[in-house]
Amino acid sequence: MTRYKITVEYDGTNLVGWQKQDEGNSVQAYLEDALFEFSGVRAEIFAAGRTDAGVHALAQVAHFDLETNLDLYHLREAFNAKLRAANAPVAVVEIEVVPNTFHARFSAKKRGYIYRLLNRRARSVLLENRVWHVNFPLDVEKMQQAATYLVGHHDFSAFRATGCQAKSPLKTLDKLDIVQNGDEIDFIVEAKSFLYHQVRNMVGTLKMVGDGHLEPQDIQKILESKKRAAAGVTAPAAGLYLSKIEY
Repeated sequence: MTRYKITVEYDGTNLVGWQKQDEGNSVQAYLEDALFEFSGVRAEIFAAGRTDAGVHALAQVAHFDLETNLDLYHLREAFNAKLRAANAPVAVVEIEVVPNTFHARFSAKKRGYIYRLLNRRARSVLLENRVWHVNFPLDVEKMQQAATYLVGHHDFSAFRATGCQAKSPLKTLDKLDIVQNGDEIDFIVEAKSFLYHQVRNMVGTLKMVGDGHLEPQDIQKILESKKRAAAGVTAPAAGLYLSKIEY
């Protein structure tokens, strides 16, 4: 049995997320169907993280097992040919053989996300469904100050969505950088793992610092409250990208 590791890029706009659902198109289903079509094998594909509906990926990582050892170049080409034929907004960027002890989810040491926010009056027709458009000015410096309160080991209950299945709200946020590139503000976030909607809830709250509804020091109070109602809105899925998985 050979274990394959794949790096996958996708546009989540019209997908129900990574995981297969009873209705709607998912990344997992597209990949498993493509694999079956060219190999005749119905194998489960496991991902490093289950992205939600509307969330994109620059470098999702997944793995699957096959009894036959296939040429990596042609395996990638076969995947992408079947995905194109299905009009799937999914592409296999890289593929490699890994030890059977490797697991896309449980072997991951760090996950990285980028959240893109477009901060200008006019909407962007080119970035539709790919950024959060905020059409009034935001104070980036204040948001950067506020972000420092979130870095480190905390109880993130205030940023945890209903339905989160994590056993504990305690997480260590390794990085939360806010970088302005012209009209775009990028939130670059890294941690070993995240709570359900944690990144989007943090971005939504930091945006409220940027628009003056909150002060930077209010973030500390929100953390200490451990109440979701104390934090800000959930940022739209469209601006979120799974950017990297480190092993």
